Amino acid sequence: MSNPTPISFSEALKFWLKLGFISFGGPAGQIAIMHRELVEQKRWISEGRFLHALNFCMVLPGPEAQQLATYIGWLMHGTVGGIVAGGLFVLPSLFILIGLSWIYLAFGSLPVVAGLLYGIKPAVTAIVLFAAWRIGSKTLKNSWLWCIAAAAFIAIFAFTIPFPAIILAAALLGAIGGKFAPHKFSVGGGHSETKNHPDDAVIGDSTPTPPHALFRWSRLAAVLGTCLVLWLGAMSILVAQFGLQGTLTQMGWFFTKAALLTFGGAYAVLPYVVQGAVDSFGWLTPQQMIDGLALGETTPGPLIMVVAFVGFVGGATKEVLGPGSLFLAGALAATVVTFFTFLPSFLFILIGGPFIETTHGQLKFTAPLTAITAAVVGVIVNLAVFFAWHVWWPKANAASMFASGFGGGFGGGFEWFAALLTLLAAIALFRFKVGVMTIIVVCGAAGIVKALAGI
Repeated sequence: MSNPTPISFSEALKFWLKLGFISFGGPAGQIAIMHRELVEQKRWISEGRFLHALNFCMVLPGPEAQQLATYIGWLMHGTVGGIVAGGLFVLPSLFILIGLSWIYLAFGSLPVVAGLLYGIKPAVTAIVLFAAWRIGSKTLKNSWLWCIAAAAFIAIFAFTIPFPAIILAAALLGAIGGKFAPHKFSVGGGHSETKNHPDDAVIGDSTPTPPHALFRWSRLAAVLGTCLVLWLGAMSILVAQFGLQGTLTQMGWFFTKAALLTFGGAYAVLPYVVQGAVDSFGWLTPQQMIDGLALGETTPGPLIMVVAFVGFVGGATKEVLGPGSLFLAGALAATVVTFFTFLPSFLFILIGGPFIETTHGQLKFTAPLTAITAAVVGVIVNLAVFFAWHVWWPKANAASMFASGFGGGFGGGFEWFAALLTLLAAIALFRFKVGVMTIIVVCGAAGIVKALAGI
């Protein structure tokens, strides 16, 4: 068993920056990338510690992949490490979406742009399916956990049961199962298949919690106070500049509420965002919301970053800085929305992390979390099915994008080219282990060729 080299802050900084640009495929794909890089290749953290952190992030409101990056960065290098890891997970996506949102408003009807989006969406479908398989193969170690995953899939697919209810039921089953069949609900549900020893990592299963990650009341008060000051300071500036009824002020308050309701990821909160952004405030049209989701699916970073698109379009449409500064208005609104959406995520990790570290290895805490992870595998499979339906029958989906279940049916024509791209991307991932970025680029190019050739 080799002794892994300690992680320097500069080395971690390079990885988090890289991750911000390659984190395609939604939360499933992003978590799979982190697992491959941090657990299997770099050995910065063991399988057990990784899953323990992941299980905690799964039950929090907010983007679980970004929170997982924040947690691991915090565990390695303290508060600064967590802020850097979580911030770099979001910032590249923010800048890319600001640029794409402006291109969308100015040139969205051009065949090249439409073709690029058309080609990337099938790749995302395959990436999500592949990521579900990777996480499931690490988590579903016995029939009990398989049954929980299958039940979660049926619950959300066939009966559209809310994600929080599925999480609660899985946690209850885990608590009961951990008491009566503890060997079935150990972290990961069984022995890890990773080739590395559990302690052959910088942060191994038996590695003591570092001093900065230990719980202290003074630290808890400092984190809470800092986040409250940041929120109140930003909101006070918006009220002073734009008034209580100003568009940016309304965005700040609305997306603070949205950040506290995002149990289950972006798709769980999208109906709430649509109701507010489209119906209540009129920041954008229903079709623009659907196009924004397509952009969110095809850019790195959390899928909930679609809110940056909502902010940009809303800020430009409402001319918050006047008719002569539409780009600046959109960029400012996108930044405001991103700040208020992600501030709670940092708060949850920085105040909850020390407590979670004290529960490492304690079955009464880990069994419910293991069951939750199994349930999330089923939900991710449902997400892959949803993506495939959305991509292969786009007209049916566009008409019923946010309706419950699969009410749109399979009308509107089958997109054979998109289905073929999905199949080829899946073969490349499963059979030939082609990288995510390569698949995104190739499928995007194929979409452009199709658009220009008029196929």
